[in-house]
Amino acid sequence: MLKTQKIEYQDGSLILEGYYSYDDSVTKKRPAVLVCHDWSGKNDFVCQKADQLAELGYVGFAIDMYGKGKIGNTKEEKTALMTPLVQDRAKLQQRMLAAYETVKTLGPVETPHIGAIGFCFGGLCALDLARSGADVKGVVSFHGALHPPENTAKHQIMSKILVLHGFDDPMVTTDQVIAFGQEMTHAKVDWQIDIYGNAMHAFTNPQANDPSFGTVYEKNADARSWAAMKTFFKEVF
Repeated sequence: MLKTQKIEYQDGSLILEGYYSYDDSVTKKRPAVLVCHDWSGKNDFVCQKADQLAELGYVGFAIDMYGKGKIGNTKEEKTALMTPLVQDRAKLQQRMLAAYETVKTLGPVETPHIGAIGFCFGGLCALDLARSGADVKGVVSFHGALHPPENTAKHQIMSKILVLHGFDDPMVTTDQVIAFGQEMTHAKVDWQIDIYGNAMHAFTNPQANDPSFGTVYEKNADARSWAAMKTFFKEVF
């Protein structure tokens, strides 16, 4: 049976609230997967993903990048919450490391078997956790931003990396995809990119239906990307 719990943790003086889920009928420790939210904040979508990961045998931990109770509802609110972290990648990485250190303390977690996934903005967050040099085993970006930070060039990436990208994503260009592959190759990372046809940004989100903005749900890409993630984590853990 799944057990779920909200847990407060901190990044400096900022109070954050995570959500974690695990099967309490399993007595042994197991790998944990951080789930990084999109630009909205820690919402029902990422908590459901944490539950789905728990059903697969992991500890799912939906992280909080903005602060307890902070959720954006309009595009303007979401932009205002996300932009300071996108513009200060060191702060973004520090926020991710706060979640990572918290997960390591949870009773069911088999440290150091920790991974991360992220959606849209959360994909960038998951990738930056790996770029920070944290000892994570595997990182998966679902339709995430790929542009590199300026502060991690000398850090060794410990994680294997899987990027799941929509070919028609207007927010992440083909040039950015190629540049990311070059970045990972230069860093000697074990990396993969899966590209899905007829898929735009936010293809995993059933609520996404704004073609003019470039965010549209695509059920085939959603199913295929989740299956790819499951195969990836079986390999890395």
